[in-house]
Amino acid sequence: MTTAHADGLQRPPAVPGTTHEDSRPAPGDPPRGRRGRDRRTRLAAWAFLAPVVIYLGVFYAYPLYRNVDLSVRHYTVRSFVQGGAPFSGWDNFRQVVHDPTFATALRNTMVFTVVSIVFQYAIGLALAVFFNRGFRLAPTLRALFLIPWLLPLIVSASTWSWMLNSESGVVNYVLHLIGVGKVDWLTSPSWALTSVIVANIWIGIPFNLVILYSGLQNIPAELYEAAALDGASTWQQFRRITFPLLRPVSAITLLLGLIYTLKVFDLIWIMTRGGPGDSSSTLATWSYRLGFGSLLPEFGPGAAVGNILILIALLFGLLYIRVQRRQAA
Repeated sequence: MTTAHADGLQRPPAVPGTTHEDSRPAPGDPPRGRRGRDRRTRLAAWAFLAPVVIYLGVFYAYPLYRNVDLSVRHYTVRSFVQGGAPFSGWDNFRQVVHDPTFATALRNTMVFTVVSIVFQYAIGLALAVFFNRGFRLAPTLRALFLIPWLLPLIVSASTWSWMLNSESGVVNYVLHLIGVGKVDWLTSPSWALTSVIVANIWIGIPFNLVILYSGLQNIPAELYEAAALDGASTWQQFRRITFPLLRPVSAITLLLGLIYTLKVFDLIWIMTRGGPGDSSSTLATWSYRLGFGSLLPEFGPGAAVGNILILIALLFGLLYIRVQRRQAA
C-alpha cells in the first residue's frame, strides 16, 4: 500500500512512531553497506591473526610462564608431577649466582658468543663480497657453502666429534703427518671450548653469507662505477660504500646471530657435555644439567639459569631497538 504525495511520487506508508528521516544515516556516519564490509574485514583479520596468537600463546607465552613459575618455587620430582611446590621467591636465583659454576658458565657463554659472532660475520662478509663479484661457478659454490646450515645440528656435532677425536680423528691424523703431536681437542680443559667454538663458527657462516649477500644485491652498482671513476681503490669502495650501506643488514644479522648463539646447547652437549669439568660449560648447558642431568634434578635453579639467559637476550634486543631508533632519527 502506498501513499501519493504532492510531488507525484509513491512512497510506502510510515511506520507508527518513525519517519523516513529516522531511517536515514546521520551526517558523517558510513552507509550501512560500508559498515557491514568493515565489520567483515575486521572479522577476517582476526581470523587470520588467531592461529598466530594461539601459536605464540601455546609455544612461547605458556612455556615462559611455566619457566618463571619453576624459578620461584622449590620443586622436587614429586611436586613437579603432583603440584603443590612451595613458593621460594629469589632463593633459586641467589643459589645459582653464588654457585662457583656460575662465573665459569657466564664467562664461557660470553667468550663462546662473542668469538663465534665475530668470526661468523667477518668470514660471511668476506664470502658475500667475493660471490657478489659474479663469476661462472658462483651459484654452485654458494650452494655448497649452505650445506653446514642445512644439516641437522646433531649430524654436524657428531661429525665434528669424530673429526676432533684424540685417537682416530682426521684432524690429529693430518697434524701427525706434518709433525705435530696429538691434541686432546675434546677432553682437554685447554682445548674443549675452542673446539666447540670452531664447530659453531663453521655452522653459522652460511647464515651470515646468505643475509649479507642479499644486502649487497641491493646496493646500486652505479655507486661503485662512480667511485672507480674517481680513482677509489677496492678497499676504499668497501670502506666508503659497501660497509656503511650494509649497516642495517649487519645489525639484524648480528642480533639474530647473538640470540641464536646464546642458546646453543645441542652442539656443545654432543661434543663435550660441557666438560671436562666445566671448561666448556655455558649457561644453556648448565641449565640443562641442573634440571635434567642428574638423578636428583634441581628444577628451580635450572629454570633460574634459563631465565637469566632469557634476560641477557632481552637486554641485547632492547639495545638493538635503541640503536635502530637512533639511526632512523
